[in-house]
Amino acid sequence: MYNKEATISKHDNGPGITGSLPFTGKWMVGNTPAQRIPSHGTDMFGVGYAIDFIAVDDQNRTSSSRSWNTLLGSESPEIFYAFGKPVISPVSGKVVSIHNGEPDHEARRSLLTLLPYMLTQANRIRKGPEAIAGNYVIIAPDNSDLYIAIVHLQLDSIVVEEGQNISEGEYLANCGNSGNSTQPHIHIQAMDSLDFSKTQGVPLYFREFSQWNKGESELKTRVKAFPDANTVISPK
Repeated sequence: MYNKEATISKHDNGPGITGSLPFTGKWMVGNTPAQRIPSHGTDMFGVGYAIDFIAVDDQNRTSSSRSWNTLLGSESPEIFYAFGKPVISPVSGKVVSIHNGEPDHEARRSLLTLLPYMLTQANRIRKGPEAIAGNYVIIAPDNSDLYIAIVHLQLDSIVVEEGQNISEGEYLANCGNSGNSTQPHIHIQAMDSLDFSKTQGVPLYFREFSQWNKGESELKTRVKAFPDANTVISPK
């Protein structure tokens, strides 16, 4: 039986948090500190140890369809399995900050659309954290002076309020495609401050989960770890 409160752990780069996965079902791992630190190529906005998850079907596909738009243009976020999926709290604690009001924009898988999008990155950074994070929920875990942020949430899907005490596994919002996101996914990070412009990322470990290498049927059980990149994982 696992303690349902966040537990403080030690890492070479300081304290961290251990919690559970913020979803049910199977999700593919994108950027992860298991591959590199900083996981997103920068320490800005506390993303040094951030992890990305993209929902997949039984064939490990991220969307229900492909078309000419996949190669040449942008696509509706609704065709991706992650869009609208429930996001649940990885820890017990208190909701300390939420942001809503950012639109879910079109998704991009084509290099023809990704490259121009990358060129506008500096402009989004100048607009501030909300332009990067989109809609978000920030949680202060019990027994910790750190924070967990879950960002890129679906517009108007947040069901918790600031100051609300929540339990691990409690429904928070839906996965969306708001902020600096090219495809609907869950971006989660632990950090040492509520101020995105000043915060430092800290390790966020997941207590126990199942992990598959893509294309393989054998699964591994991982305990208190970062998930590996380009694998498929699910709660144990």
